[in-house]
Amino acid sequence: MSLWTKKAKNPFQFYTSVKLRELTGKHARNLKELVEIIKEVSGSVIYYHTHVFLQRHQTLSPEPPNDFAYWVSRVLGEYKLGEELASIDICEFSTIRELREKIINVIENYLFENKEPLRYAPQGREFEFIKAHSFVIPTGFAAHNLKEFQMILDKITIHSIYFHIFEARLRLEKGINDFSFWIGTSAGVPELADIIAALDPYTFTMEGLRRKLINVIKKYCIKKPPRLTNENS
Repeated sequence: MSLWTKKAKNPFQFYTSVKLRELTGKHARNLKELVEIIKEVSGSVIYYHTHVFLQRHQTLSPEPPNDFAYWVSRVLGEYKLGEELASIDICEFSTIRELREKIINVIENYLFENKEPLRYAPQGREFEFIKAHSFVIPTGFAAHNLKEFQMILDKITIHSIYFHIFEARLRLEKGINDFSFWIGTSAGVPELADIIAALDPYTFTMEGLRRKLINVIKKYCIKKPPRLTNENS
């Protein structure tokens, strides 16, 4: 029995999510207002403004900057701070709380070091805080082994891949993406799970990430034939 067809303990159920945007009514005109509101809004607001570009610009790589970096640079003209915000490695954080604290620290340090008067956004270009409500929906696809898993990866929407890779790890605070968790536990291939977990998904387009995942799984299963035991021989 090969890794391709070795039956997992539990099938992987593929889900997707639909986003409903909600205006919070909060606006920032300058950096001080921006950082104070960042401190008080819900985690779903922080998640939205640091990940919206991934779905809005699905074909661009590397990914465009987060909303905070974009507004600070393009609207306020604070290019140095914008570069610092854009360079935050989201992969370093396992929770929204940690990511929020990093953003706050970067802005507050900049404000402390920069003694120039605050710059104000032109009327109509204030930073508008948005919350995203996620509705999780089953796709109807389930994989019982790695062969089925990679075949389904090739046909599901990028929104499903986004949900299992990005939302599961950070917004849902699982600490690891759903694919790696299933492959390492139910499918029983922890080495492959670690390889996928080590990928930086933020450096790929969504379609590029799909292709990378499929190729990694195929390559591993070809190079690593399983040791047969009495249980699966």
